[in-house]
Amino acid sequence: MNIGQAAKLSGVSAKMIRYYEQIGLIPRAARSDAGYRHYGMPEVHSLRFIRRSRDLGFSVEQISALLLLWHDRERASADVKAVALSHIAVLKTKIAELQSMAQTLERLAGHCRGNARPDCPILADLAEPETAAIPRQTPRFGLIRKPKPQRLRESP
Repeated sequence: MNIGQAAKLSGVSAKMIRYYEQIGLIPRAARSDAGYRHYGMPEVHSLRFIRRSRDLGFSVEQISALLLLWHDRERASADVKAVALSHIAVLKTKIAELQSMAQTLERLAGHCRGNARPDCPILADLAEPETAAIPRQTPRFGLIRKPKPQRLRESP
């Protein structure tokens, strides 16, 4: 099947399929005599796996590791669980950061009169967070650094 058909069956756009191929998340597709990519059902299954993993918020690096584990029939389920538990910890940290941000904004909004007057503690906080009326309690978002993606080796 061509890339459009693989995209439709997998729920992954053709653009993302090309990207996943480029970064080595999936092996390079076979090509027709005319140079078109050709995919089979095994590739579609891998693309569905990737889509579901992305839906759950796994990074490309984590998906790469999960794909290797998925294809390794001698894997230990403990290895898969470790990836999942690590991701859960990251998600919980992000949730806590988002909740803290929401609480800070709620406090700021609560101090804003929301009338025709020009003074607004929300803008004051954004402009001068160190001297704002409401102290900054929200941690900086995005402290978690993602490792660089590793290319998968193509099967012989």
